[in-house]
Amino acid sequence: MKALMRKYTPAERDRLLRDFYAAVNMPRRQLIAWLDTHESHEVGWRYAPNEESIGHRAGRRIVEILGKKKAALSDLDIAHVRTVVGYVRRHLAQRPRKDITHTRWAYSLKNWGHDPTRD
Repeated sequence: MKALMRKYTPAERDRLLRDFYAAVNMPRRQLIAWLDTHESHEVGWRYAPNEESIGHRAGRRIVEILGKKKAALSDLDIAHVRTVVGYVRRHLAQRPRKDITHTRWAYSLKNWGHDPTRD
């Protein structure tokens, strides 16, 4: 049986994209460079050892979305946009009290396109 795809209204798409571009504060080129670093590969939850982390995979998808025109975004893209916004909001609410510069928390957020040192 085929999974049902949620359809987003134009107003929902606009709101989610506005929130996405506010949450993803790393330019596309910077995110591409970050995802190529050792630190990027060392953080995140994996389904199995030696597998790409969920956050790293999400970052690659964000790069794809940032490379598309707004009108070309599919409902699958918008669903990922929604996931990214939720992840960034939840994790920003858990900000550590210490210096965050070289923390797994910051590295994980960067995988999702948000550099917390820019806040």
